[in-house]
Amino acid sequence: MTKVTLHYDLTRPLGDEDFENIANVHATYGMARVQVSPSLDKITVDYDASRLMRKDVEAVLASHGIPIRAAAA
Repeated sequence: MTKVTLHYDLTRPLGDEDFENIANVHATYGMARVQVSPSLDKITVDYDASRLMRKDVEAVLASHGIPIRAAAA
């Protein structure tokens, strides 16, 4: 396993449904951890780079409605 950590700014404040969706992200194979910052305006994502690429991670987050600002390439 090759663990990679990404940091994302959020485009809007998180609501209750967002926290449920963040919990559901972990069901995706290769997604290890999604942690919300104490200030609730950023998230940190750990994933297995031998299973997913950054664009895959961003697609998973978007499919779960997580309001991230995509990282610059």
